Amino acid sequence: MYCKGFTLIELMIVIAIIAFLAMIGIPSYMRFVAKAKRTEVYLNLGALYAAQKAHWAEHGTYSAQLTGSEGIGWSPEGKFLYTYGFAGFPGINYFEGDLHAAGNLLSGITHANKGSFVAAAVGDIDGDGKPDIITINDKHVIKILQDDLV
Repeated sequence: MYCKGFTLIELMIVIAIIAFLAMIGIPSYMRFVAKAKRTEVYLNLGALYAAQKAHWAEHGTYSAQLTGSEGIGWSPEGKFLYTYGFAGFPGINYFEGDLHAAGNLLSGITHANKGSFVAAAVGDIDGDGKPDIITINDKHVIKILQDDLV
């Protein structure tokens, strides 16, 4: 009697083909996921910009404090990945996200004074140790200072 089915060699070839296709597709998928994570930055930096402009309209100056009596009254909504804000103290000048980028990465690239501000978002979105650094200024110009996607 003859039984129909696949031989072990045929199954191994199919598994090898699937593994090869996965090997080709996974880097593209990971890049897509990293770009999706970065989308959060544009939304939060836009909201931070709006809060700074409202604070400036009311007080005539920009503030490096996000919360507190001298703050602009801004914090990221919900669960967030990047660290946002200005150099200083956590919870006052910046908020640390789930990627746990250190607040000291904001030093030297952020400031706020009477006439201008530069706020930043920092996060290692692909886990390679190189942070993604994106800034926004008082003219609503968003710059990628260090691109973690390349």
